[in-house]
Amino acid sequence: METFVLAGGCFWCLDSAYVQFRGVGEVTCGYTGGHKPNPSYEDICNGNTGHAEVVNVTFDPDEISSEQILDIFFTLHDPTQLNRQGADVGDQYRSAMFYSSEAQKQIFSDAVERAKEIWGQNVVTEVTPLAENFEAEDYHQDYFDKNPNQGYCLAVVAPKVSKVRAKFTSLLR
Repeated sequence: METFVLAGGCFWCLDSAYVQFRGVGEVTCGYTGGHKPNPSYEDICNGNTGHAEVVNVTFDPDEISSEQILDIFFTLHDPTQLNRQGADVGDQYRSAMFYSSEAQKQIFSDAVERAKEIWGQNVVTEVTPLAENFEAEDYHQDYFDKNPNQGYCLAVVAPKVSKVRAKFTSLLR
């Protein structure tokens, strides 16, 4: 199993999208890339901790490749928006990939180059070393599954889940 730590806007979108693919064993929402120890969601929302909302995607590379995981990532969010995704604004919503090894750094850098072929040269996705990684509060885990009729889920999360389902149908469970 391998784990990628990815930030692409609200972690609810990434979480709900990745859990539908075979080979993905676990997706956990969290925070990384900042300077405050053990931040809360409220701390993150204040925008002064430097953390990004992330998902830790643990997957079996024999069932779903690293490239497929990252192609899903670059389909789920707009990597040309600096410190935002749609109406979600702040560096906590930045596009970033946090590597834990030199091999991951190379895989992530290659994925950014592939993304530029689709999105153009304005891709702002950071490829940065993984710092201390904190798990988000329990109520953030599987949020879309638990709250499918919540307004944000209907307006933002559901369309993103549908988009990746349509594009990556062959990888669904």
